[in-house]
Amino acid sequence: MECGLPDFQSIDMRVGTVLTAEPFPEARKPSLRLTIDFGPELGVRRSSAQITVHYSPADLVGRQVVAAVNLGTRRIAGFESEVLVLGACPEPANVVLLAPDQRVPDGTRIS
Repeated sequence: MECGLPDFQSIDMRVGTVLTAEPFPEARKPSLRLTIDFGPELGVRRSSAQITVHYSPADLVGRQVVAAVNLGTRRIAGFESEVLVLGACPEPANVVLLAPDQRVPDGTRIS
């Protein structure tokens, strides 16, 4: 057995830069609405992210994040979340964002 390697390879993870971040009070759990630029191939995508424990909207604009971009769209409180921003979760709802430690071009693949 390959320990899920084919499943892992099917997830398209990319680096993008947060263009806008705003509170999302309509969501059931504390969340932010993000618009993220994934470069010329994928363009700008939106995400609802439960990352309010460590991040305010002002902390995020201009920051690079890692997201899964091919999991489909989810409708959350009338908002279409197109990508899943990734983070480490030491506890439920305590998300620490994953990001490259150096700037890379938006749209760079994670492998």
